[in-house]
Amino acid sequence: MAAFPWHSRNRNYKAEFASCRLEAVPLEFGDYHPLKPITVTETKTKRVSRKGSTSSTSSSSSSSMVDPLSSVLDGTDPLSMFAATADPATMAASLDSSRKKRDRDDNSFVGSDFEPWANKRGEILARYTTTEKLSINLFMGSEKGKAGTATSAMSEKVRTRLEELDDFEEGSQKELLNLTQQDYVNRIEELNQSLKDAWASDQKVKALKIVIQCSKLLSDTSVIQFYPSKFVLITDILDTFGKLVYERIFSMCMDNRSVLPDHFSPENVNDTAKETCLNWFFKIASIRELIPRFYVEASILKCNKFLSKMGISECLPRLTCMIRGIGDPLVSVYARAYLCRVGMEVAPHLKESLNKNFFDFLLTFKQIHGDMVQNQLVVQGVELSSYLPLYSPAMDWIFQCISYHAPEALLTEMMERCKKLGNNALLLNSVMSAFRAEFIATRSMDFIGMIKECDESGFPKHLLFRSLGLNLALADPPESDRLQILNEAWKVITKLKNPQDYINCAEVWVEYTCKHFTKREVNTVLADVIKHMTPDRAFEDSYPQLQLIIKKVINHFHDFSVLFSVEKFLPFLDMFQKESVRVEVCKCIMEAFIKHQQEPTKDPVILNALLHVCKTMHDSVNALTLEDEKRMLAYLINGFIKMVSFGRDFEQQLSFYVESRSMFCNLEPVLVQLIHSVNRLAMETRKVMKGNHSRKTAAFVRACVAYCFITIPSLTGIFTRLNLYLHSGQVALANQCLSQADAFFKAAISLIPEVPKMINIDGKMRPSESFLLEFLRNFFSTLLIVPDHPEHGVLFLVRELLNVIQDYTWEDNSDDKIHVYTCVLHLLSAMSQESYLYHIDKVDSNDSLYGGDSKFLAENNKLCETVMAQILEHLKTLAKDEALKRQSSLGLSFFNSILAHGDLRNNKLNQLSVNLWHLAQRHGCADTRTMVKTLEYIKKRSKQPDMSHLTELALRLPLQTRT
Repeated sequence: MAAFPWHSRNRNYKAEFASCRLEAVPLEFGDYHPLKPITVTETKTKRVSRKGSTSSTSSSSSSSMVDPLSSVLDGTDPLSMFAATADPATMAASLDSSRKKRDRDDNSFVGSDFEPWANKRGEILARYTTTEKLSINLFMGSEKGKAGTATSAMSEKVRTRLEELDDFEEGSQKELLNLTQQDYVNRIEELNQSLKDAWASDQKVKALKIVIQCSKLLSDTSVIQFYPSKFVLITDILDTFGKLVYERIFSMCMDNRSVLPDHFSPENVNDTAKETCLNWFFKIASIRELIPRFYVEASILKCNKFLSKMGISECLPRLTCMIRGIGDPLVSVYARAYLCRVGMEVAPHLKESLNKNFFDFLLTFKQIHGDMVQNQLVVQGVELSSYLPLYSPAMDWIFQCISYHAPEALLTEMMERCKKLGNNALLLNSVMSAFRAEFIATRSMDFIGMIKECDESGFPKHLLFRSLGLNLALADPPESDRLQILNEAWKVITKLKNPQDYINCAEVWVEYTCKHFTKREVNTVLADVIKHMTPDRAFEDSYPQLQLIIKKVINHFHDFSVLFSVEKFLPFLDMFQKESVRVEVCKCIMEAFIKHQQEPTKDPVILNALLHVCKTMHDSVNALTLEDEKRMLAYLINGFIKMVSFGRDFEQQLSFYVESRSMFCNLEPVLVQLIHSVNRLAMETRKVMKGNHSRKTAAFVRACVAYCFITIPSLTGIFTRLNLYLHSGQVALANQCLSQADAFFKAAISLIPEVPKMINIDGKMRPSESFLLEFLRNFFSTLLIVPDHPEHGVLFLVRELLNVIQDYTWEDNSDDKIHVYTCVLHLLSAMSQESYLYHIDKVDSNDSLYGGDSKFLAENNKLCETVMAQILEHLKTLAKDEALKRQSSLGLSFFNSILAHGDLRNNKLNQLSVNLWHLAQRHGCADTRTMVKTLEYIKKRSKQPDMSHLTELALRLPLQTRT
């Protein structure tokens, strides 16, 4: 293709805007409104027979919302039809959801305000540990009788299974000694899995043996400190067994492919299921030892529902009486806890058995201080102060079950009975742990009096005050008692010598202090904590509690001017010497500030404190810091920066940004935020001043511009720098800082050659050309209004940019370079207009500077011809089979550019457009629909004023037909 001259067409932007506006058309809504209900006609079809010999239809109209899918059904749910033909095994599988619903209904009495056992399980396992060696006695049983012949008589089956149980109890004994705690846990988990495997393989007797074997372990208190955790592990197995038995019997209740209703009665249960259920209870009744017999029967307590309506209510009192036969008070109280747990799960409305368990426990409470227990503690070398807390999980659970929805009278009676017992600190602690917080809070002074009277030898008073503090954090005591309560509690807390005991108790009461008192009392508490935790660097062992104190303080003090005026708050932060912990505390403070600070601030107390906090976070960044952590820290620091405002004191604002830049130089997102903030500050300054103090204002704006120009090179992201150079140049231009704007644009142009072929986007390498193309398009839009420098040539920035684009190494199979040249052509065409599409206030663009000068237009056209030559040369290189589709697409794109921006009255440019039209269709790669639409558009435009020459052009643009 020969070289073609370029002639831009003259544009009347106002007229073009007017022609593009949508025509206003009056719309008569009538009764229609898009928010009104839609009237749906529902057609119902009634089919007389499956063969469809006769049918009738009826239609009805309704304004109510009708499911449009319901009209396609003929009255029979297809899923129900499928289920009706399914086999029983498939049907049984589909019952899982209904069983879960039934279980929820069974527990409907227990609401979300009842803390489930599952929430306590993890805490018990973590708290009650041991380093002593443990042992497990395994009664493996012999193999005799397993090869016997099958008999059909039911009595023989029962006798055989009972003999197997006898064999089990009399069989060989295997003892696993010297187990660590983890070995013990692993072994118990293996037994749990063995139970499931045995059940799955239909070895029901083996499963029962495993459960009995595990239950017997609960009679062993040889390592007494581990007993609460052992209880948790063993009862997990019992729960599994109880669930398996219940589901097995429930599955046997299906008769004629029907299932039990949600609230079934024993009359709904068939004889086979009842017989199987009785068989399980008979097996368990034959267990000789009390403890395994009790636990295994309690685990299947729910199965009584299959036998009798009164079955559970009759079994609970009997099982409660069985516990009286357990001599060890620790074993006994945990047995009661398990019975209460099962009772709350299957029959929470039966409160009598719960109360009976509690009062039975009170009768035997004195055993804890009896000779048997004391001798056991001496043998194991355990102090009473370590022994008594072992009761807490069981007692807390029993008290929680009893107190749930209990009337005030019952709670008062229970508290009075506890008062009458000597050495009742343990009971008192469980009462405060389990009873409703409101009940405790309203009687706070009564409880303080009871705590004072307690003997401290077995159960320390500070633990009682801690339990009281936990309640007062949830419920408010009478206002008249609040100060006295704090004084009484703190008298005990501040006298504690052990730092761990002190901080565990103080941490709880900090929330009470923050909730009900002023910064003065909070400052006193913080000072006392510092006093106790500083000697011997005791704070190093108590970081979790100290962190909780900080969180509680900032959760209650949302006014940070008040928070940082607390004298001991910052010294308190100094106790966090470990860097990782200190950073977490700083993050917590900044999160609270961002969440609760509603208005921008310039308070020097807040600024100095938070600058220190942010500096601490920033200085923790090193080469090993994860990117997610960097992003989080940058987000928090940026949140602080955004909330700092000195109003119209712009110089002070800029000084803050300068200080922030020096403090946070290692976090690139913070530097980016600072640059954006300074650019906004420059624009705000010009807006507020409105020409007043112009010299001072101009000097300040230049200072802002210089800040950005100095900061941008320190960033690593190539496109971050490019975009900030462009944005800052635009701000400089808007503030009439022309030489500074030129400097930004030149810096951006010089940076383009450094753009790599691939860039990292969210951890993945991506080609960079699409990002570069997007940037250049934005750049061209800005260059339209940038005036030429008097000491440089015409369109010097455009020329420099074209040279960089020409020298840049583009991908071999990419057309992005041509897309860039096409955008340049659009830019140059816009620059040749008498008046530009947009301007910047008080900045004279080239349309004003040159005023349509012929030399300027000639230079502009030369650049256009150079760019066109590059585009046409590239089109030639695409004349290969594999590139013909790209050639067609680019040819049509270039044709559209000439149509939009070129003066087609010029014969040569007109001929070029015709050639490009033919090129686009030459090899059958063009989209016919697109070509038709384009031609229609040309014909439509030819009817506009001064566009008649397009009529002739349209006649020269044939549409290729495909055969």
